[in-house]
Amino acid sequence: MDTRSGYVVVGVDTHKHLHVAAVMDSVAGILATLTIPTDTPGFRQLLAWAQSYGQILVFGVEGTGSYGASLTSYLRRHGHSVVEAGRPDRRLRRMNGKSDTLDAENAARAALAGMATAIPKTGDGTVEMLRQLKIVHDTAVKDRSAAMITLKTMLVHGDDQLRANTNKMTQIKLARHLSRLRPADVTTVAGTLRYSLRTLAHRWLYLDTQIKELEAKIHALVADYRPALLHRFGIGADTAAEILIVVGDNPERIKSEAAFAKLAGISPIPTGSGQTSGRHRINHGGHRQLNAAIYRTVIVRMQHHEPTKAYIAKRTAEGKTKRDIIRCLKRYVIREVYHLVKAQPTTIAHALKAS
Repeated sequence: MDTRSGYVVVGVDTHKHLHVAAVMDSVAGILATLTIPTDTPGFRQLLAWAQSYGQILVFGVEGTGSYGASLTSYLRRHGHSVVEAGRPDRRLRRMNGKSDTLDAENAARAALAGMATAIPKTGDGTVEMLRQLKIVHDTAVKDRSAAMITLKTMLVHGDDQLRANTNKMTQIKLARHLSRLRPADVTTVAGTLRYSLRTLAHRWLYLDTQIKELEAKIHALVADYRPALLHRFGIGADTAAEILIVVGDNPERIKSEAAFAKLAGISPIPTGSGQTSGRHRINHGGHRQLNAAIYRTVIVRMQHHEPTKAYIAKRTAEGKTKRDIIRCLKRYVIREVYHLVKAQPTTIAHALKAS
């Protein structure tokens, strides 16, 4: 007998040009699969197809922040709940094989079983703007560093006078000096070297200007969206942007301070058993960029913040190691940051007045 409950979940395996979906009844199991193009007519076809099998409980979508971002936004606009399905279990993949259809079915099963619970970021507000600017900024910083490394490597082959004139120059002075070189003859090795150095210097100066413009835009967005973050000791615009990008435009998806700490990889992981009750280990998971941002804040406070210095002296006297103290400080900072990113604009205004 074909017994159905009338309630279904939909799993979607996302790709650049095609999405594969599987609809699963909460009693009857997998009912059907569908392949659609990654455009609005395809999304409309998917939604109508899924609704024909019953009332939709939730969509489990893989890659909600990449290939599945457009589909996730479309489903949300039409009033449906979406969760991040994540990658399928490796053990199941080894036993059952790998295909787009199997991945879609696994996504549906994870959503129905409650294994997939992460609410995706909306990506339609200020934080998405910050994320886009931060990507361009970070790649420009890497390219600028690569240009300077290459420039200094090639400068070793310059003549004695050129190397003597540029010795002990800062990066900005070196780039400005070499950008003014006038190679007389590019048919010689010396002339080609001077031309190459000038080209690299122009590249470095261009990227440096671009980075400063991007930093100004990032600072302006952070100051307008969550100004209270910038008023906390040790948190600059770059660190604040990294924190906000992880939180997303819908901070309500992070249910508690403990969940935020786990997201950052700062919460301890229990490792106790019947004979080792109460033991914990360091969390090596979580979002590494967020963890690094909190770590930078802690290091700055350890060096320049008097209350933090007093706390370090107190915990050191109690026998705590530096590593343990840093771990405690990261927990304090993540708690402070959590309440700032979750606060409403009116609450932020009061926080600014209080500080």
